[in-house]
Amino acid sequence: MRPPRMSLSGIVLDSPDARELAGFYQRLLDWQVEQDEPGWVKLAPPGGGPGLSFQTEAGYRRPTWPADPADPGQQQMMIHLDIKVEDLDEAGRHALAAGAVLADYQPQDDVRVYFDPAGHPFCLFLH
Repeated sequence: MRPPRMSLSGIVLDSPDARELAGFYQRLLDWQVEQDEPGWVKLAPPGGGPGLSFQTEAGYRRPTWPADPADPGQQQMMIHLDIKVEDLDEAGRHALAAGAVLADYQPQDDVRVYFDPAGHPFCLFLH
């Protein structure tokens, strides 16, 4: 039996304030707002493809990254975004100017891990 036809339309990130987090990613990626409703914002990439959506979650807890095995009760990271860049230093400066925070722990030389304003980690990497 063949599965029904499906396609990924986007990725949704929870946050304490959907508009604030969407504003960060709009500055970072230069994507346009496609949908803006109370508690929900969707950004669309130029040229089409899956977008990023942001949902307000009243009980949101920032994830901990990297995870601390000594604290099993912490909120675990469940997703992160990988973003290809041509110049790691230039993209890093842009991410910081947009409101990102550089993670203390950097596991690889050719990847930089940052946190968005809601604490979701994302990686900039050379392609």
